[in-house]
Amino acid sequence: MKRISQISMVALLLCFLPMLSVVSEAAMDHDKLLKDPGVYATFAVFKMGEHWWQMDHEARVKAASEMKKVFEKHADKLIVDTHLLRGLSERADVLVRIHSKEMVHNQNFLLDLMGTTMGMDMKNTDTFNGITKTLNYVPSFPEELKGELKTPPPQGSPYVIVVPIRKDAEWWISGQDTRTGLMKEHTDATVAYLKTVKRKLYHSSGLDDWDFITYFETSKLDDFNNLVTGLLKVKENRHNRRFGDPLLLGTIRPLDEILDILSR
Repeated sequence: MKRISQISMVALLLCFLPMLSVVSEAAMDHDKLLKDPGVYATFAVFKMGEHWWQMDHEARVKAASEMKKVFEKHADKLIVDTHLLRGLSERADVLVRIHSKEMVHNQNFLLDLMGTTMGMDMKNTDTFNGITKTLNYVPSFPEELKGELKTPPPQGSPYVIVVPIRKDAEWWISGQDTRTGLMKEHTDATVAYLKTVKRKLYHSSGLDDWDFITYFETSKLDDFNNLVTGLLKVKENRHNRRFGDPLLLGTIRPLDEILDILSR
């Protein structure tokens, strides 16, 4: 009997191996998509309407379940990270950050999302679009600075901050060497925070009214405050026609947790 039991256990594990492989590959694809250049990103910000809060609890739970199916439907074409703004912002409740190889995938996902019962009770307050690119200035930085930039970013940070930025015309007509020098000073000011603040840059010129979308994750909001204060002092900041407005602050939460909070 013990021998049969051992064989059964091995058979059961073998049955799960393909499933474990798929999960592992999916996780790697997620990480790869976040690192690759040429990936389209959409930041969609929503605020729940008054009608939503007037619905009874059972109806809200049912509507949330319908919305979850939209995420599952599009999972093979894009990845979506969810963030809760409610409680930290009066302008919005939820931020979804979408990545895919084609902008139309982002659009189709949002069309389906806003077509659900829950989606029709959500006001789309802001939408930012951008694309990831290879680094423009880092290859020209001194080797010592490039080495510091290889510091592993923090993991498992609970807070997210999104700051869209628009540059002035002088920035764009300046020569590459001039901009590289300004960005070196900018980068020098960030080195002290590489271990506590994770950053990702998106290029938006021609895709949105912005030029850049800067996305940050951190567990130390005091460090982020000091980082921004430092960046406001460098010469490159003179070319920022608009910095934030809106600036989004929230927490990184799983979809199920956000739907549960909004369904209470």
